This record gives sequence, structure tokens and C-alpha cells, in this order.
Amino acid sequence: MDLTILLGFLVGFGAEIIDGALGMAYGVISNTIMLALGYSPAVASASVHAAEIVTTATSGVSHWRFGNVDKKLFKSLIIPGVIGGVIGAYILVNVPSVYIKPIVAAYLMAMGLVILTRGIKGVPSGEVRKNVEVLGLVGGFCDAIGGGGWGPVVTSTLIARGNTPRYTIGSVNLSEFFVTTAESITFFLTIGSMLNWKLIFGITLGGVLAAPLGAWATSRLPIRTLMIMVGLLVLLTSARTLYLALPALVKLF
Repeated sequence: MDLTILLGFLVGFGAEIIDGALGMAYGVISNTIMLALGYSPAVASASVHAAEIVTTATSGVSHWRFGNVDKKLFKSLIIPGVIGGVIGAYILVNVPSVYIKPIVAAYLMAMGLVILTRGIKGVPSGEVRKNVEVLGLVGGFCDAIGGGGWGPVVTSTLIARGNTPRYTIGSVNLSEFFVTTAESITFFLTIGSMLNWKLIFGITLGGVLAAPLGAWATSRLPIRTLMIMVGLLVLLTSARTLYLALPALVKLF
């Protein structure tokens, strides 16, 4: 097997198991590795989202089959998410994301702390569905800008508000397919010739094979365990993003 495809497969498989189980991190993990390999933020984000068209479809259908999807929440997220994703993709291609990443990372750290605290104290008492459309718009934008962020922004916020982790994760994962597809089309129309299709194929293959395992884990893990895992994951990934973004941001002032 080609080494580029093999690398992509390993990245996609590991990232999708985490993403499928916790509703986040596929894009963050894959994008981080691509940046480490020397790809530009725009190309890295475009490549990850191209792979995510297939992986999010597989993961979303798996969550639906396991009964993890809330139809009302799912429908509320699609259109705003698509709009935010297209805007974010266009900006990423034309404007450096150094101004945005620290703000997103700081917000996610706050959400991670809230989720972790609630997970330790116990299951939240109720569902909060206010401003879901606005959340979808922001989540789609951050997802395109950061090469991954739909799950961390949308899933984190909804769970922090008190929504049930199982149905939140399933609904967000299924709606992500539509957001990712819109972003990928935008990227392809702008920088399509710069994409590494071997790497995309490997990431896609690994993600597709791992998606059902992640969905199964979501349907079986206790709510408190899921919340603690999500909280820790958000804190770690956002702290790393903030750490890497701050030096470049400081140089601008």
C-alpha cells in the first residue's frame, strides 16, 4: 500500500472512532497532522472536509440506525451550518485564520470546563434548545476556518446547556454531512487543484471503517462517562490550538 494512503488510513481510523463516540475531533486530529506534514491551513482543511463527505455520511447513518438522532435538533442545525461553513471556507482561502483561532480555542476551553464539571457532578436536569440556529451558523464557520470545529463548537455547547449527550452527538454528527459537503464544494471551486487525493482516500477509508464502531460506543456508554470524556477532549484540543495560535497572533501586534 502507498505510504501516503496508509498514513491517511491510520489517521482517519483513529480520528473517526473518537469523533463517532464523542461527536467531535475527526477534523481537529486530521487537520493537525496535515499541518504538521507541511500543508497550508486552507489545503489541510479542504482535504479533511473532502474526506469527511463520506465519513460523516457513514457516521450519521450509523447514529440514525442506533437511535441516537433527534430529528428536530438535526433539522434546526442543517441550513445555518451550511451557510456558516460556506462563509468560513471562503474566508479561510482569502484571509489568514490567525485572528480567529485563539478566540475559538478560548471559547472551547470554557465549554470544556462546563461539560467536565457537569459530568462530574451528575447528569443535567433538562434540555435547552434556544438559539440552535445561531449555534449552527457559528459552528459551521469555525469548522471551515479551523479544519474541524463543528463537533467541538456545536456538541460542546449543546451538552453544556444540558442536552442529552447521546442524542446531541448523534444529531450533530448526522447534520455535519450537509455542512461538510457545502464546505468541500466551496474549497474545490477555489483550490481544488492543490488537494492531495491519495491522502484524502486514505483518511476516507479509515474513517468509513471506524464510523460504526464510534456510533456503537455512543449508544452504550453512560451519560456521565460521555460528558467527562467530551469535556477532557475539548480542553486538551482547545488548549493545544490556543498554544499554537498565540505566538503568531502576538507577532501581528
